[in-house]
Amino acid sequence: MILDAVMNSETFIGDGEITRLRRGDPDALAAMVARYQHRLFRYLLHLTRDRATAEDLFQQTWLRVMEKIGRYDAARRFDVWLFAVARNLAVDFFRARRFTESLDEPKESGSTLGERFPAAGQNALGNLLESERGAMLAGCVLELAAIHREVLTLRFEEGMKLEEIAEVARIPISTVKSRLSRALEGLRKHVERRMAEGEI
Repeated sequence: MILDAVMNSETFIGDGEITRLRRGDPDALAAMVARYQHRLFRYLLHLTRDRATAEDLFQQTWLRVMEKIGRYDAARRFDVWLFAVARNLAVDFFRARRFTESLDEPKESGSTLGERFPAAGQNALGNLLESERGAMLAGCVLELAAIHREVLTLRFEEGMKLEEIAEVARIPISTVKSRLSRALEGLRKHVERRMAEGEI
């Protein structure tokens, strides 16, 4: 795990890259978008459960990044800041559209199985062996409330620490822990239900 962090170039953003972004360098922006596009889009897709909405929020996130890059504190991890920007836009979107579901209040809702993007670093054999289980889990995750999908995505797909999730979601660590606990419990119940119904 430590070796993965050391070898993962996404973890380290140099001052030069941030300086170029602050100057509005289009090549720096293109490089940054390429570096984070899959992770960011996967996060937004999990939050919204709608590809078109996730695409819109993805574009808005990068526009907002360029507007606010002067406020970015280089002492923070860039991906945590980026995901916080994306989350804020998603919250605004939910509030503006008066969705029945938001990232602040959990509500039960059903859904169909959406698209799932594989996490970085998985090989073809791993994907093949876990595809059936992954599809079932993805379907179960989509049945959870948005606030629970969010903490699961940030913790297990993005590998963020509890403190970083708290920073992205702007909630206390104790709330992150309780949401994560409820999310895992809800996920377990959905998996057990599907097993009882013979879907697995």
